[in-house]
Amino acid sequence: KAPELNDTLSALSDAEVMERLGVAGVSPEGRFAPDTYAYRPGSDDITVLHRALALQQNRLQAAWENRATDSPLKTPDELLTLASVVEKETGHELDRDMVASVFINRLKKGMPLQSDPTTIYGLGEGFDGNLRKKDLRHPSPYNTYVHRGLPPTPISLPSMRALQATARPARSDNLYFVARGDGRSEFSADLASHNRAVNRFQRKAGGQPLKGTAAAAEAAGAASNHAPMRQNHE
Repeated sequence: KAPELNDTLSALSDAEVMERLGVAGVSPEGRFAPDTYAYRPGSDDITVLHRALALQQNRLQAAWENRATDSPLKTPDELLTLASVVEKETGHELDRDMVASVFINRLKKGMPLQSDPTTIYGLGEGFDGNLRKKDLRHPSPYNTYVHRGLPPTPISLPSMRALQATARPARSDNLYFVARGDGRSEFSADLASHNRAVNRFQRKAGGQPLKGTAAAAEAAGAASNHAPMRQNHE
């Protein structure tokens, strides 16, 4: 609770809060702009949420209007959802446009996103901090190893940069990426190159598990569409 801000919403469910904000039936995920908001002492919390909701809608609309002409995304809501994945998958700001490119390219090719953050989101409170092979087979609609296309809703609050990058990503043929261990990612257009990058950066890490190997997709039985990204799975 923010200091000197009147609490009018904490007793309400998410659905009731969204109804109070005038957007009944809409998931709150992704709908509020992450930012710093000034307010007068004694203001109601809903007034701040209204501002955050309006700001995110304005950012989303601006990004949508500037989207690439060949974007596979069909609606602003789809842009918001994928941007939330890009937000969670980006380890370094300099990689954000290329991370978005990987996911856009996979959508264009009909490949599953195979994103750990979406799968973790679907596990909810059942996630203990360690994503295992069995989790990649979990039937959650957010499991993008099992289900092709986008998850049902956003999974985070995407920043303006994530929205912009997803609407107009870097131009590339990349379909995979692996964490290099220095905060940046190594991107590859084909599986052979990706596997070489995985082996190289695993050696740098002294054989320790790294985010970004293809083991996750192999474990999920996706032999032809290996995971682009995030970590080894036990």
